[in-house]
Amino acid sequence: MAQPVLALGAALLTVSGSVWYVPALADLRAGADRPRSRRSAAAACVSAWSTAGTIAALFLVTVAWWIPALTAAAGTAVTLGLRARAVVRRRREAAEAARHWAQLGSGSTAAEDRSGSGRTAFAALTATGLATAAATAGLLLTTGPTGGHWLTAAVPAALVGVFLLVAATVARPSPRTGPRPRDVRGRTGRPAVGP
Repeated sequence: MAQPVLALGAALLTVSGSVWYVPALADLRAGADRPRSRRSAAAACVSAWSTAGTIAALFLVTVAWWIPALTAAAGTAVTLGLRARAVVRRRREAAEAARHWAQLGSGSTAAEDRSGSGRTAFAALTATGLATAAATAGLLLTTGPTGGHWLTAAVPAALVGVFLLVAATVARPSPRTGPRPRDVRGRTGRPAVGP
């Protein structure tokens, strides 16, 4: 009875992940129109969600637990490798952009730095929530839930929801706090005339 429940949970999780993997597929399809770091991140996203879909199918066709577990481990390893490559490429691209801005006599914008850290926090909290939900589901399956099999699906889903809510709150962009425009008034308090 546990295999169909796990298959249903993994399938629902995969379908709900379309908000991430459909834009990632669009980035991959765009090819050279997107930066290399963005394409690597998109490949990592597609790898993670295709692993979840594969696990859902494996829960339906296999009885042994180790086959989906090995698939999950292999998919996680590929995803982490692609994500690490995306981070390295993003840092190189940011350094190159900073070098170009320095040649132009202007610094890089702080808004880009804030958005990057917000995305990182959101991704880290989402990944933590998914891992916690998976561990909780495994624990509930091994100990045998007293409330029935619906509890095995409901508790991990609630954990994912809580982590997504926290991630959305933490990663929300803060109001712009850049430098204030310089006062263009002259010494007399009147606006300065000319350049």
